[in-house]
Amino acid sequence: MQSSKSSFAKILVCLSVCFCGSVLTNALLADSPSYNRDIRPILSDKCFYCHGPDEEDRQADLRLDDEAAAKQIAITPGSLEESLLIQRILSDDEFEKMPPPDSGKELSESEIQLLSEWIQSGAEYEPYWAYVAPRDVPAPDSESHTDWATTEIDRFISARLAKESLSPSPPADSVTLVRRLYFDLIGLPPTSETIEQFAESPSEESYEKLVDELLASRHFGERMAAYWLDLVRFADTVGYHGDQDHNISPYRDWVISAFNSDMPFDEFTKSQLAGDLINDEDLNQLIASGYNRLLQTSHEGGLQPKEYLAIYAADRVRNLSAVWMGATVGCAQCHNHKYDPYTIEDFYSLAAFFADVDEAQHFKLGSNALPTRRPPEIPIFSPEQKERLQEIDDSLSKLTEEDSEERSQLESEKKSIEKSARWTMITKSIEPRTMRVLPRGNWLDDSGPVVQPAIPRFLGQVDHEGERATRLDLANWLTDPTEGVGGLTARVQANRIWYLLFGTGLSRSLDDFGGQGEPPSHPELLDYLALQFIDSDWSIKKLMKQIVMSQTYRQSSVASETLRSKDPENQLFARQGSFRLPAEMVRDNALVVSGLLNDEFGGSSAKPYQPSGYYRHLNFPTREYEFDKDRNQYRRGVYMHWQRQFLHPMLKAFDAPSREECTAQRPRSNTPLAALVLMNDPTFVEAGRAFAERILTEAEPEESDRIQFAFNECLSRNPDPVEQEILIDLLERSRKVYQQDVSAADQLLEVGLAPVEEVSNKAELAAWTTVARAILNLNETITRN
Repeated sequence: MQSSKSSFAKILVCLSVCFCGSVLTNALLADSPSYNRDIRPILSDKCFYCHGPDEEDRQADLRLDDEAAAKQIAITPGSLEESLLIQRILSDDEFEKMPPPDSGKELSESEIQLLSEWIQSGAEYEPYWAYVAPRDVPAPDSESHTDWATTEIDRFISARLAKESLSPSPPADSVTLVRRLYFDLIGLPPTSETIEQFAESPSEESYEKLVDELLASRHFGERMAAYWLDLVRFADTVGYHGDQDHNISPYRDWVISAFNSDMPFDEFTKSQLAGDLINDEDLNQLIASGYNRLLQTSHEGGLQPKEYLAIYAADRVRNLSAVWMGATVGCAQCHNHKYDPYTIEDFYSLAAFFADVDEAQHFKLGSNALPTRRPPEIPIFSPEQKERLQEIDDSLSKLTEEDSEERSQLESEKKSIEKSARWTMITKSIEPRTMRVLPRGNWLDDSGPVVQPAIPRFLGQVDHEGERATRLDLANWLTDPTEGVGGLTARVQANRIWYLLFGTGLSRSLDDFGGQGEPPSHPELLDYLALQFIDSDWSIKKLMKQIVMSQTYRQSSVASETLRSKDPENQLFARQGSFRLPAEMVRDNALVVSGLLNDEFGGSSAKPYQPSGYYRHLNFPTREYEFDKDRNQYRRGVYMHWQRQFLHPMLKAFDAPSREECTAQRPRSNTPLAALVLMNDPTFVEAGRAFAERILTEAEPEESDRIQFAFNECLSRNPDPVEQEILIDLLERSRKVYQQDVSAADQLLEVGLAPVEEVSNKAELAAWTTVARAILNLNETITRN
């Protein structure tokens, strides 16, 4: 080990280095380092694996996540020379240096500086922010930007910007703002008429009226459901083995309806986790309980039911903790968590809440039929079908003759209606299976202790009346801000709502509020939003309205050079976000602009065009994909068939997940495949042709007028002279091609199901189709600003 003198000398050199860290939450702060904000992330990433919560792998009896233990051995507040932590970090001896060279971990100069400053300032620990209930902190007085900060949200943002000597961005223009609202709240583009009306009178009253109309739209639920279905890993197929279809689409429709009715989030939670325990006679509650059946399953011949029940239990813990707790409890399946205070016993105790779910029938009853059987299931009828069945039953009860022709007809109609029912998996409670801790996650090892349903021990105990806590008790605990962790749940969800409206969360770690996650850039604001969420009776719509009514939301997304260099990830929110639309919205947008969108609500999953042979490797059974040959082809993306093993290529190209696990944040890639999809996927080719027909029939006949019409319908603006010139050139060159090759025009115009209107000049329609496809392919078309 180096001498104290030389170690201290190195520290002084280190501290003299100009601080230029790359992590925003470190680089932008002038205050003394905060344990939660600055220090814990460093220790968690570089030290906790060997010196953290997991006692089995803890080295040298040193625990750095515990204040008393750390200060007893490694940290002396106020003294760098006497702090073993710093001495070992700066050591040149490979056997002494920490982290060890062979660990693959290394501290940067800026991280060493932060640790040093923290120790010098007293090495104050703080309770971990994610496990402390949200605090009611008044919004700071806005001494700067007083005319701008009109809401509490703005005041929180303004205070931080003033601290960083920054100013908010100017407001977005009215066209951008309306388009942003439409995509954020209903996932569809506005009409040109809506844009014009708002641009004529962009008052505060007009803006609020537009917000209220969009929140009241039935399309709001479809937009929100698309995100929720990612979280709960909703799919139309079982995932494992043959990836057969299963019956679950009514659950998706229930989610959409729940968002549309602004069902309180606590009720939304309880219905899904324990709808069957609340009221097993309530059809909607039973449909909602289908959440417990969304995991991947298998009935492969020769499987071991015990093994798969262990797999299912682990899957449920991972999803529950990610969706509602923003936690990675799944990491404790084989051993205590390395970075957070979750134990292996906590993991299996959470799994025990679901030990009563009746889910083993499919091991014997599952088949390779499409859809396969996954009992318990119930039939679901549309309102019209239910009304007709009641009429038939009433008529049958009045008939006296057993063999009358009328009776025969009615019974035949009844059977036909019953046969057309949509089935859906539900939860049914049975005698709970015994749940044990599985040492190292080994399902063959029965030596672990039996556990009862319980929440993580460090979070307290769950209240329950019977001998055993139930899924309903768990749901109550998750949403009770007084006796449970409702405040923590609200914080997780509020962060995700902010993400949907800005493109990034106040904490960028949407599914991990633990030690490996990123602390929020504005913790007081996040707590404020969480408490507002609870106080509004868990209203998603009220929370979203509160955010979109702020000046912070209404800022321009254009980033100045100062903001690009100082805040590249937009964690100060001195501007709005600019990002590509999610996969479903990319498709929906093209269908709306072209006039093809079928906006019917609910129903069976839709099957759009897909490359032939894509399913050729699917077995048990072998199958061919058959796309819908009716108006179902043009349904919104939220209704698209979701095949886990072979996700639709269009969805995949635009980063949609397979939904095997919880996805709180999709990646946003920029690859040639996306451009190829927009140009060649039959849906987009057909949309281009349908859009061209609109251009030719609805716009003035001059070419410049037609291009202007196309731009306004697709982008809500006029083209500039350069764009006009480029597209006219493209039009002229395309005309020549299709005039010389009529078969090429025919081939282009025959793509898709929608009939082509009789046109005297196919080459002209084909040429304008090329122009329309180019406009639909623009980055601006698929970007939300």
